[in-house]
Amino acid sequence: MRISIVGMGMGNLGTLTADTLEAIYKADILIGAERLLSAVPEDCRAERHSAIRPEDIMRFIDDDKQAKRVCVLMSGDVSFYSGAKKLLTLLDGYEVEVLPGISSMQYFAARLKRPWQDWKLISAHGINCCAAVYARDSAETFFLTGGELSVQALCAQLNEAGFGDLLVTVGESLGSADEAIYQDTASNLAQSVHGDLAVMLVDNPSPRTLASCGLPDDAFIRGDIPMTKSEVRSVILSKLRLHENDIVYDVGAGTGSVSIEAALLVKSGHVYAIEREEEGCNLIRENAKKLGGANLTCINGEAPDSLAELPAPDAVFIGGSGGFLDRILDDLLRLNPAVRLVVSTVTLETLAEATAAFSRLSITDVEIVQLAVSKAKLLGAHHLMMAQNPIFIISGVGCNG
Repeated sequence: MRISIVGMGMGNLGTLTADTLEAIYKADILIGAERLLSAVPEDCRAERHSAIRPEDIMRFIDDDKQAKRVCVLMSGDVSFYSGAKKLLTLLDGYEVEVLPGISSMQYFAARLKRPWQDWKLISAHGINCCAAVYARDSAETFFLTGGELSVQALCAQLNEAGFGDLLVTVGESLGSADEAIYQDTASNLAQSVHGDLAVMLVDNPSPRTLASCGLPDDAFIRGDIPMTKSEVRSVILSKLRLHENDIVYDVGAGTGSVSIEAALLVKSGHVYAIEREEEGCNLIRENAKKLGGANLTCINGEAPDSLAELPAPDAVFIGGSGGFLDRILDDLLRLNPAVRLVVSTVTLETLAEATAAFSRLSITDVEIVQLAVSKAKLLGAHHLMMAQNPIFIISGVGCNG
């Protein structure tokens, strides 16, 4: 049995390649979505089976041992966010060929008469994603939509994160008689209803390009809530050793300076800022909207009780423990025995408590750093170095993972 996995482009004859059309006509069996099967010419006599999920497709293949040629129809290009990836892992032992098609992204770019080589390509088709994070950092971001994350839902995300003025171009039912392409702001599109088969392109004329951490302190909206200063924040973030898809907790988040910078670094992850003061939570939300921390959730509560319903963390910064440091550390290691931990304190008592806790628990690679930062202050014609409070930073990694 020879199996051809073919890309059907937009699902009409005009976007089929010659190789794809030849494979379809030679097939004994055609398997694919009903929409794609209906696009196959009527004079193709192959037996047709409607299936989308790779497991369902495999059942038809395994049940028919008489067929010599099977053609599996996939929308768009089989190499661009396609079900072909999983199907190929199930076809081990079969003779398989893969024939590319025209992706919705290629077709859309051609219809817009725009080059796509600099586009950030994101699938939100049945996948949870934070649209504002990608649009924040890219001049041009292309989204495949689908499921709960429709054009309306993605534009609502953009609007809520402060990107409502960005221009969004939408392509619906591309390649069909019902094709529609239109533009509007994210805020307006968030209020309207759109088709299910849609893609969208978000243009951001001023994407965030800063690659380092340690934003200036005056970048944050300040109140009477304590804030981790820029130089200390930079060291804390380096000790957290963040990865792009990490789940991060900031316990005792204050104004959210560490939370927000962490959110800017973990583009595919999420940050949970736990803060017991309502004023602090308000500041965190304001700062997140101002600085683009769309993948940040602020929780008004105390640790460890507020951690119970959260996904397990990869990295945690504890800037304030409310006297519950031992309990917090115990719970964090239960959630993830290999969690990366960073604790900061200005008092010797908390330093002693943290050091004893790290020694008691299964934590390895323990480091203790004292930071003594002085900053120049202009007095007349001279600069005088003014010392800030020394900060102790204790870091380590759970070793039972």
